[in-house]
Amino acid sequence: MYRIGELARLADVTPDTIRYYEKENMMDAPARSTGGFRLYNDEDLRRLKFIRHAKRLGLTLDAIRDLLSIRIDPEHHTCQESKNIVTARLQEVETRIVELQLMQRSLQSLSDACCGSAHTSIECAILESLEQGTVKNNEARAGKH
Repeated sequence: MYRIGELARLADVTPDTIRYYEKENMMDAPARSTGGFRLYNDEDLRRLKFIRHAKRLGLTLDAIRDLLSIRIDPEHHTCQESKNIVTARLQEVETRIVELQLMQRSLQSLSDACCGSAHTSIECAILESLEQGTVKNNEARAGKH
């Protein structure tokens, strides 16, 4: 049996994180020692590591709850259910990668447009480009209304 500090150390989380997952019903209420300390077992450690790994993949708490439900009662679920959850997250990540690549190209263009010298910013290419982008967006919005 593990006390909360031991469990936290073994799972590489904080005791507050464990309490939070308990409050969110992602972990069962722990047994208590005669002194009132929370006591956890190896299954609690496995579940906590499961949650932690899923969080690192960016899965939402709802998705993790669904995966835990599948894991707890696998006879009443299919692999397709787990795959659907992971596929949805994968699509979100792929969309975000495309957005980040566009952002990277835009920032690179802004950086390339700037001479980077120590002169004043009266005619800074970065500031001018950002201002022109803002003006264009405002004009586009104005035309839609």
